[in-house]
Amino acid sequence: MLKTVLRYVASFAIIFVSLWLGNALQSLLDVSIPGSVFGMLLLFAGLASGVVPVRLVQPGAHVFIRYMILLFVPISVGLMNHFDMLVSNALPILASAVGGSLIVLIVLSVFLDRFLKKGDK
Repeated sequence: MLKTVLRYVASFAIIFVSLWLGNALQSLLDVSIPGSVFGMLLLFAGLASGVVPVRLVQPGAHVFIRYMILLFVPISVGLMNHFDMLVSNALPILASAVGGSLIVLIVLSVFLDRFLKKGDK
């Protein structure tokens, strides 16, 4: 039991230290990119390079993924406070979502087509 609790504590500690380092990096660089994005990139770099073993982060990541819907509740409530602004900007929001998706779809399909044709030769 104690071993399991310590694994969860260590996992959450690694995730939150990554977040804290990302926030510190964001304030140090004074850029408009959120610190959580920097923290996520730092955690990814640590996991990809093997500095941070996946088994250490896995228990906390499973908890976050399992209860992810609860993390979106405050955002949803905050959006409802600005519902009139969302309605007035619905067309640009919809256009950017559809346009961005189409751009990604076209670029990936062209890249994949060229990649697969190169593999046939």
